[in-house]
Amino acid sequence: MKIIRSRAPLRLGLAGGGTDVSPYCDDFGGAVLNATIGMYAHCTIEPLDDNKVYFIASDRNESFEEKALIQFNYDGLLDLHKGAYNRIVREFNHNKPLPCRVITYSDALAGSGLGSSSTMMVAILTAFVEWLSLPLGEYEIAHMAYEIEREEIGLSGGRQDQYAATFGGFNFMEFNTGGHVIVNPLRVKNWIINELNSSMVLYFTGVSRSSASIIDQQIKQFKTKGSASLEASHKIKNDAYDMKEALLKGNIPKFASILDRSWQQKQKLAHNISNPEIDSLMLEAKEVGALAGKVSGAGGGGFVMFIVDPINKMGLVSMLSKKPGTTVNFNFEKQGVQSWLV
Repeated sequence: MKIIRSRAPLRLGLAGGGTDVSPYCDDFGGAVLNATIGMYAHCTIEPLDDNKVYFIASDRNESFEEKALIQFNYDGLLDLHKGAYNRIVREFNHNKPLPCRVITYSDALAGSGLGSSSTMMVAILTAFVEWLSLPLGEYEIAHMAYEIEREEIGLSGGRQDQYAATFGGFNFMEFNTGGHVIVNPLRVKNWIINELNSSMVLYFTGVSRSSASIIDQQIKQFKTKGSASLEASHKIKNDAYDMKEALLKGNIPKFASILDRSWQQKQKLAHNISNPEIDSLMLEAKEVGALAGKVSGAGGGGFVMFIVDPINKMGLVSMLSKKPGTTVNFNFEKQGVQSWLV
């Protein structure tokens, strides 16, 4: 029996996050700079002949078992698995059920700010693509993942995560009106990647949160003309262009200053992006040498990334070690989603 596996890398949103969310990008166009890291969403598919479907998220202790149908309804239990299955059956299997066992787990909790839900969708879809030998490229997989998650299941969020997971590496993404997406892979020199890795500390606060509720509030703010949220979004988009230049030139101090001002603007997008605990953490980090800090993803908790001169890195790590959360070692990942047969 053949077994299909896939893994898709999680991402750090470096600049421009939030401008990939409708209706902002539909009206004004968005720009995002992100990079994938060596943490992954994992999927295994086992084709079966017992006319049943099993969906299992082993990291969440959630499972679903049912007779193999053409379509499953969304009810909050493993909807990502159901969404990928429904779309593949409908569009690529002539509306015939696909008996199988789909088992997943992620190296990061949902709601941690690393794009874990969208990355999982990409991993599941890619495993189906490998199984059925479907002729889909990176753009098609990413766009399909976006459609399933945002339009079919109805989960609020942006567009960057699906493309980051699919393409991998450092990417500058443009989200144009009409839904057109252009992914520009950046040729960042190895010494710059090494220096950035040496200058970054990734800290998990221990608090996962619903990004959808924060993004829903952000969307509401977008629709208010002249709002502080809208003006902040324009500045955040410009920061993505500025940070791209700083990154390509290896100017880490400038990279840090842009990250810092972007974080100030990001807090204007919705009232629950920061909180007193995060504010206090940022202040203490700067007291021990951090140049900048920013919550990854929608905000409200999850992972916080700090930029620090490497000679001061251990002082920052030592301070964070006294906090309730966890410092996570990571490296940047150049590869996008991968799949293989066993």
